Amino acid sequence: MSLEQRSRIALVTGAGSGIGSVASVALAGAGFTVVLAGRRLEHLEAAAASAGNGAVALTCNVRDPTSVATLFAEIDFRFGRLDLLFNNAGVSAPPTKLEDVAFDDWCSVLETNLTGTFLCTQEAFRIMKRQSPRGGRIINNGSISASAPRPGSAAYTAAKHGITGLTRSTSLDGRAYDIACGQIDIGNAATEMVAKATSVGIVQANGAVEVEPSFDVSHVADAVVYMASLPLDANVQFMTVMATKMPFIGRG
Repeated sequence: MSLEQRSRIALVTGAGSGIGSVASVALAGAGFTVVLAGRRLEHLEAAAASAGNGAVALTCNVRDPTSVATLFAEIDFRFGRLDLLFNNAGVSAPPTKLEDVAFDDWCSVLETNLTGTFLCTQEAFRIMKRQSPRGGRIINNGSISASAPRPGSAAYTAAKHGITGLTRSTSLDGRAYDIACGQIDIGNAATEMVAKATSVGIVQANGAVEVEPSFDVSHVADAVVYMASLPLDANVQFMTVMATKMPFIGRG
């Protein structure tokens, strides 16, 4: 069966809500068989039902190497390959002065957002290198915090800057195996994570609290589908999708 004829297998982490859920539905609509991974099975199953096209819900804690390895082993057993990994799982922490950031909060954000992405990328490489046809695509959820921080976001900003470095290394190291890697940086898509910034307001760099504009999360899903649907000889290395009037351009 040719690459064009068979169903492409996609894994989305953090798929039970927000960007992950919407992207999973969009990828299924584009012809992918989607594995939705996350910690809350009931949310994953609901999103998988919305996605259809044979979508599967599997629990995974991306901070745990054993849990990640088990997830990818199950994908390999069920489907025998993986064409797309969308590293979307992530958490944030309340705005906190840098000197007051709790060590547990630091570890939670770094281990989920950065280490989790690394662990999933490792396992994806192992499958994509040996499968036939060889190769695949990895898309990392970066955030505009990968370029410019908000006040009081040391852990989240450090993690997302780390994602940019990991994206570049993955893209370079994957070349020999037909593995493409790109990053999507998202600013104020209307999800639960940014609800406070777009409703009651959030602290700006000058200390003022302002309500920020948002945009429909479906546009993020459309962008992910575009990146995912390219042939492996083409790649979106970095893409920023943001609310047009949010204070990112010129932030500071």
